[in-house]
Amino acid sequence: MSHIIISLYNRIFGLADYLQAPALLGSRLYIAWVFFKSGLTKLNDWESTVLLFEYEYAVPLLNYEVAAYLATAGELILPILLALGLFGRKAALGLFIINYIAVISLEEMPQAAYNLHLIWAALAAAVVIWGAGKLSADNFLKIK
Repeated sequence: MSHIIISLYNRIFGLADYLQAPALLGSRLYIAWVFFKSGLTKLNDWESTVLLFEYEYAVPLLNYEVAAYLATAGELILPILLALGLFGRKAALGLFIINYIAVISLEEMPQAAYNLHLIWAALAAAVVIWGAGKLSADNFLKIK
């Protein structure tokens, strides 16, 4: 009887292994899309971005202009790396940190927005933990 259970277990989770690569790819592409769009929005209206960082966002330990530049650069560069799966763990960790700082910097955030930030954090954490997956430049170049 135990061999039947073990065989069933192996069959089910063997199939789940095939889903890891597309799931990680989907996570990477979704997170990259969300953050890259945010970076383009910041870049498109730079004056408003700087004003938001000066008056709305309370980024700890950083001057508001430095924070605006770093956030925008991170939201434009890291998503490209993440989408390609190049230095995937580092790019995901960088976006996780940007996401975290965004959450703690806003004094009042609607629950729906907070929930989205939690989803992005979970997806980024999955890439940090498991890597960019088999469908990535990291895998092709054998980068850990």
